[in-house]
Amino acid sequence: MSGDVVGGADVNGGADVSADGTGPEPFGARLRRAMDERGPLCVGIDPHASLLADWGLNDDIAGLERFSRTVVEALADRVAVLKPQSAFFERFGSRGVAVLEKSVEEARAAGALVVMDAKRGDIGSTMAAYATAFLEKGSPLFSDALTVSPYLGYGSLKPAVDLARQSGSGLFVLALTSNPEGAEVQHAVRPEDTALRNVGATMLAHLAEENAGQTPMGSFGAVVGATLGDLSSYDLAINGPLLAPGIGAQGATPADLPRVFGAAVRQVVPNVSRGVLRHGPDIGALRASSDLFAEEIRAAVEAA
Repeated sequence: MSGDVVGGADVNGGADVSADGTGPEPFGARLRRAMDERGPLCVGIDPHASLLADWGLNDDIAGLERFSRTVVEALADRVAVLKPQSAFFERFGSRGVAVLEKSVEEARAAGALVVMDAKRGDIGSTMAAYATAFLEKGSPLFSDALTVSPYLGYGSLKPAVDLARQSGSGLFVLALTSNPEGAEVQHAVRPEDTALRNVGATMLAHLAEENAGQTPMGSFGAVVGATLGDLSSYDLAINGPLLAPGIGAQGATPADLPRVFGAAVRQVVPNVSRGVLRHGPDIGALRASSDLFAEEIRAAVEAA
């Protein structure tokens, strides 16, 4: 990619005031701007034990801290989105969560949008507490968006939806994930014969309703695997972002995106984790890999 940098004030600083001056700038608007200026790429921060070993780091707090700091230093001033996987930090207890807090703070300060990959899902006050932890301004883990699980019913996500609207944050709802086990729930046929034939399609329809009328796009997205093949039977036009894991190590390529996502490809936020992270701990190699993925994805989207 060009190497142009979107400053923190341009992407995250702008979250304080929307274009009409009535509240926080929505996540969807900030994400669209970041993708247009930096390229449509999300890179995971996934410090699992085998990757720490590949980097020559110990599987301990010092290794976790070194890994996270290196990824943020290498990429936060150039990629649109960084996506820390909360579980890999939580496994170290409170000290691991402290590293996660610092990583989120430093990534956002450098201009990257942060999607917290925590896949939270519950009901009532418990869901509200999860939302507060990740979506309330002033929280140590405040992130630009959060991945959530809707499988206690889409309505169970209401506390997170409401707080995201209030804080200018976003959500990515698990809808059509790339893991084989997901099909038994997400592709389960509804008892009535309607256009919303299964759970995945139902989640997409809920998100389209949340995003109705929002420009340049809404803040409520879906997680849709890039490895799923032809998705033309699904209505992906939800006027919101589609977080697409599976590029790189899982087998999907940037060239696959138009075929998988069709007319919705411009809303896709492709996620690459191991495909970039395997080049660490060399900062230059991490940057070169992320730049190459961003350019290949941009070229595929523009050619669609």
